[in-house]
Amino acid sequence: MKEAGQTDPVGTKLLLRMLAKQRVSPPPIWMMRQAGRYLPEYRAVREKAGGFLDLCFNPELAAEVTLQPVRRFGFDAAILFSDILVIPLALGRKLWFVEGEGPRLEPLLDAKALLAVAGQADAKRLSPIYETVRRVKAELGRETTLIGFCGAPWTVATYMIAGQGTPDQAPAKELAARAPDAFQYLIDCLVDASVDYLAKQLEAGADVVQIFDTWAGSLPVQDFERWCVQPTKRMVEKLREKKPDAKVIGFPRGAGKNIPHYADETKVDAVGLESGIDRNFARAEIQSRVPVQGNVDPLILRQGGAALDQEVDAVLTAFSDGPFIFNLGHGILPDTPIAHVEQMLKRVRG
Repeated sequence: MKEAGQTDPVGTKLLLRMLAKQRVSPPPIWMMRQAGRYLPEYRAVREKAGGFLDLCFNPELAAEVTLQPVRRFGFDAAILFSDILVIPLALGRKLWFVEGEGPRLEPLLDAKALLAVAGQADAKRLSPIYETVRRVKAELGRETTLIGFCGAPWTVATYMIAGQGTPDQAPAKELAARAPDAFQYLIDCLVDASVDYLAKQLEAGADVVQIFDTWAGSLPVQDFERWCVQPTKRMVEKLREKKPDAKVIGFPRGAGKNIPHYADETKVDAVGLESGIDRNFARAEIQSRVPVQGNVDPLILRQGGAALDQEVDAVLTAFSDGPFIFNLGHGILPDTPIAHVEQMLKRVRG
């Protein structure tokens, strides 16, 4: 058994080889939200845990659901089971989940509320998550990469300001325009808290971390630079000051033609691609810079059949000649049949 924090040579982990820009065939594969409601074993643990946050902060159960998809499918990576909104919780914000509807927070309605957010996260609040990482690391085989993660500052801020997910992130956009200095304070708090959070995940045994900027695509160009690119750039720089060898995957979902600039500026090691991106553009302008990850449409995975075979083949054709991690363009849908995941894996691995 390996001690927490001990890493294996790159050569034993396909995903790390890919991040080192080595071509691997077939490519390493994992799925965003691979530990979740489509698995009966997850549903059983969730029922035992009670609420969603109870599960996130129970190291024994969170480790179990993190490992479940690796055991079932033999994925090349496990991703920590947690949520992007644990950072606001550690910053003193109330957080709860409404069954069937998603997260809820106390909204931040004005500049005064933004400036009242705690400037430093409560480290003890997040300690159970690091214990989850240590437990998962101890159970994983040497060939399986462990991925930690956090939400990007812009995406997390949109939830904190609106108090929930919104279709257009309008509350955050409006408050950022009305009170840019106060909004910058919130972003800075999230940058610092997230860097510390990711560094501690790496210390606990994560091999790679991913920064999820789910709502990056909602920003116009000038705001994309200020609220997505620059905070992520600072996060990567600060994280590598703490952990010089840190490997980071960025996922600015929906950013499309802004992604080459994002990759150049942030210096992430790989970029996740959403389902709708033009694959010829992605191959020529993004994969030529950094390894790419993606981008099967979760709707087509749920559909299965010939459409899924065609989608898998199209993704492999587009990206397999360069450094590439096979994944979805977003998280797997809860009602996706397990047989369709098995079909996809078989197709990828030949």
